[in-house]
Amino acid sequence: QVQLVESGGGLVQPGGSLRLSCTASGSISTVGVMGWYRQAPGKQRELVATVASRGLRSYGDFVKGRFTISRDNAKNAVLLEMNTLKPEDTAVYYCNADAIESGRLSYSEYWGQGTQVTVSS
Repeated sequence: QVQLVESGGGLVQPGGSLRLSCTASGSISTVGVMGWYRQAPGKQRELVATVASRGLRSYGDFVKGRFTISRDNAKNAVLLEMNTLKPEDTAVYYCNADAIESGRLSYSEYWGQGTQVTVSS
């Protein structure tokens, strides 16, 4: 089993910053791409950012330089620094990772439980 545990959500004023973190734990052989998705009420889940094990990053179009994703391969952790937050960034943010469990040969996809980010004055 692989578990993703997130932390760092909360309430922030428009223009503020938040840092989300996620750590993968359990019987892990290899962790591939890690990333963050978000889902606002009444909307589909959308990509925020991903980072591959060798550092290649991708971002959703709405990020526009405001967010930075990074990872610590030694800790199987991924971080999301969010700056210049807007009310429309309000959503539940989910950590996502592709990983190979110990004793298995192929990647499976895993999700965290989600952390609420609310941007409001």
